Parts: sequence; C-alpha cells; structure tokens
Amino acid sequence: MPPPAIRIDQTVNTTIAVLSPQQALARADAFRQRFAAGSSQRDRERRLPREEMTELKQSGLLALRVPRAFGGAEIDMVTFSRVLRLLAAGDPNIAQAIAPQFTNLEKLRLYGSAEQQARYFAHTLAGGLMSNAAAEKGGNFIGDIATTLRREGAGWRLNGRKAYSTGSLFSTLILVTARHPDGGRAAVFVPVDRAGVHMFDDWDGMGQRTTASGTTEYHNVVINEDEILPVPAFGHRRTHEGAFAQLIHSAVDAGITQAALEDACRYGREQARVLRDSGVNAATEDPYVLQTVGEMAIMTHGAEALLERGARLLDDALEASYHTAPDADRRLAEASIAIAEAKFATTEASLRVSEMLFRLGGASATRQTLNLDRHWRNARTHTTHDPVAYKARAVGDFYLNGNLPPINTKI
Repeated sequence: MPPPAIRIDQTVNTTIAVLSPQQALARADAFRQRFAAGSSQRDRERRLPREEMTELKQSGLLALRVPRAFGGAEIDMVTFSRVLRLLAAGDPNIAQAIAPQFTNLEKLRLYGSAEQQARYFAHTLAGGLMSNAAAEKGGNFIGDIATTLRREGAGWRLNGRKAYSTGSLFSTLILVTARHPDGGRAAVFVPVDRAGVHMFDDWDGMGQRTTASGTTEYHNVVINEDEILPVPAFGHRRTHEGAFAQLIHSAVDAGITQAALEDACRYGREQARVLRDSGVNAATEDPYVLQTVGEMAIMTHGAEALLERGARLLDDALEASYHTAPDADRRLAEASIAIAEAKFATTEASLRVSEMLFRLGGASATRQTLNLDRHWRNARTHTTHDPVAYKARAVGDFYLNGNLPPINTKI
C-alpha cells in the first residue's frame, strides 16, 4: 500500500501570494516589527513561535525562491538576503527555523526530476514548510552518516536518528539525508505524519532557543521511489548550493547585529544613566557613549554591505550559470569567496555588537527583565555552525594563491 499523501497544515492558506521584491521587503519589515514585540518573552519562556510561523506560512515569503517556471517569484538574491535579515532582526529563531526551506528549494532546483520539482514547488506555493535533517551526533560527512535507505519490494525503508533538525516541529516535510545503497548519499522527502517519524523538542542550547532544532528519528519509514532525491557528484560539481546556504547564515547573523544595535540605541536614549565624571546632562551626550554606538553602527553596516555584495555576486554567477557562460564556474567560486567574507564579517559583528551594548548600560542593562543578553546568546549559538577560520583561510588562499574554494556547503 502506498504511503499517505503529503498533509499540509489546515491552518495554511492554499492560495499563497506571489510577491514582488517591493512587496516582499514591505511584508518582511512588518513581520520584523511583529516578531520583535514578542521575541524576548519567547526566548525567556522557551516558547515556540507557532502562531508566528503559521502567519509566515501564509505570507508568501517562504516561497520567494520558487522558480518562475513553476509559478513562483524566483526573487533575486539581494532582495532575498534583505528579507531574511529583516526577519532575523525581528526574531533570529524564526529566521533560522525557515532557513532549511530555502536550501531545500535550491537542492530541488539542482537535483530534482521534473516530476519532483512540480510536486514540491507546488507544495511550497500551497503554504508547506520543509525542514531538514542532515546532522548526526559525531559527524556530518558521508562516511559518518548512519541513516540508511534500503530497498523493500517496490519501495524503500528509511532508518536513522538525526540531531539539530531545524524547524521540524513547524514543518510539513523533512528533507532527510541518508546513505544510498548504490553509493553516495540522497535526500529524502519525508512527510512529518508518515508512520515511523518521531520528532522531539529536545534542543537545549543557550541561544536560538526556539528554532525547533530537536532530534528526529525514522523507524522503518516507508519511502516511495519518487520521494528520493539523489545528490550526484557530491563535493565534485561546483554549484551555488554552498554559497547560498552561507548567505542565509550571514543574513541571520546580520539580523542579530541589527537587533542588538537597535536595542542599544533604545536603551541609550531611554534608560542609560549619566556618569558623574562625564560632565554632561544625558547619556546621549556622553562622548564615550556616542563613540560606542558609532563603532557598533559601523560594524553593523559594514557587515550588511558585505552581505549585499556577496548576494549581488551570487546573482551574477547564477545568471552566468544559467546561460552556461565559459567563466560560470569561476564566477560561482568568486561568489563563494565574497559570501565567505560576509560570513566572517557578520559573525564578528554579531558577537561584538551584542556584547558592546552593555557598555552603554552598566549593571542595570544586565537585568533579566530586559533580557538583552539574548542577542549575544543567539549570536554565539548561531555562529558556531561553521568555523569562520576556515572561511578566512579560503579567502586568503584565493587572493594570495589564486586557488578556488573547496566545493562543499560550508564555503
């Protein structure tokens, strides 16, 4: 008997709007303000943003990268990075929870059959959300993947246990990475209500507390042939997949930085006390407060500028790739390097700006009721995804020796 059809959450509107770049940015900014209003309390209580995620599913923002040929907006990378940065400024947990949706769509674009593309792009346009399950405790390279597919009759069975299944508790599908018996690895589209799928809300990180990044388990799950997405020549064929994933991480870090700067300015205007030695009447007149905020703003906007530069180069590289330009491979590599620079800058900015805000407030700024430390906790947690030292190394090797970056999803 075939597995049940994909179930889409009944609270999701099945006529999702296709947004223009201007509409997408306006909607993202509205969500930024909506999410920011409750982000501190959700973090403090570790309360998952279920209502907010439902609204986001209905907004059209989660379908921004669906190709035009399949009825989507196929929004450019610059606009996309701005949208994600705005959402992250409102709540970086929500931005991270939806990140797998976009990386999965790019995988589908690169590796999916025509039938799979039609099916799963339609799923996205109907308001579905795809999370992912790739990481396993102890390693994340093909030799370390213990999750397996095995043939059984006309179908397959999936077995394994995944850690950090980001966004899984909000999703309708999970894209699960598994070893394929024919060699290499595959990604498997698994409906969350399929028998044998178990999801756990056991993520207990100090930051990014409400991303629903818990454990998922797959016990003899029935899989159809057309739910398996082979990933050919993994690590050998240069695509935009790695740069795109790192663009998303950079945008989340940039959003955390923006939120920390905004909270610092708000605190400086409304609550910061005046030091007796300053000789001024308000904290907003203190030259060292002004210097601190100035440095924070410079780092914030410098990181944003590198983020947009990387996104612009990725747009150019994709255009060359679509037209099979002779220099397409090099342009993809150059875009990867530019985004590696952005990731380094957004990592440093998010950590430094979220820490520097306490220079404005003294001991009062550390009160739990303000919860300002969530910015640093979010930054420190999210920036551990990929060691930026390897990005700096790749950047240096490119400019000094002319070597292209490695082909993976980390650079």
